[in-house]
Amino acid sequence: MQFEEFAREQLPGLVRFAAVLTGDRELAQDVVQDALVRAHRAWRQLAAADRPELYMRKIVVNGYLGWRRRWYQRSVRPAPDVLRFREPAEPDPAGRIADADQLSGLLAGLTRAQQASIVLRFYEDRDDDEIAAVLGCAPGTVRSHISRGLSSLRVRLTEGKESV
Repeated sequence: MQFEEFAREQLPGLVRFAAVLTGDRELAQDVVQDALVRAHRAWRQLAAADRPELYMRKIVVNGYLGWRRRWYQRSVRPAPDVLRFREPAEPDPAGRIADADQLSGLLAGLTRAQQASIVLRFYEDRDDDEIAAVLGCAPGTVRSHISRGLSSLRVRLTEGKESV
């Protein structure tokens, strides 16, 4: 498979993954573009990998983590408007989270490793070994990130319900 074909095939899923991870579609596109540039440089190694699509997720996560460290790309996020949560929620026929802003706000309160672990598990449906390969850590560490992240999300959701 040529790089162009691989990139065309992976691009939509990578952008969706990065958008959930970053909470910002434009930033997601930038992170994926940088990841594809890196992947193109190392195409021989990437093409030889057992699961090149999983390796691409790793490049995206590393790019996102690196972006978060760069001072010149930091952005200020306004505080969420808590009054909008008093309005009745629209039903979601698919049973998924209806408000992407609420999701990104909740994920933003987690550590980057917890964010990446939770997105890879619940959005990408990856197992512990795959997530560990992407994050470069042990599967036990992945389980710890997910457990602590979910615990933090539960607390934040409970606090949000009590304040309304």
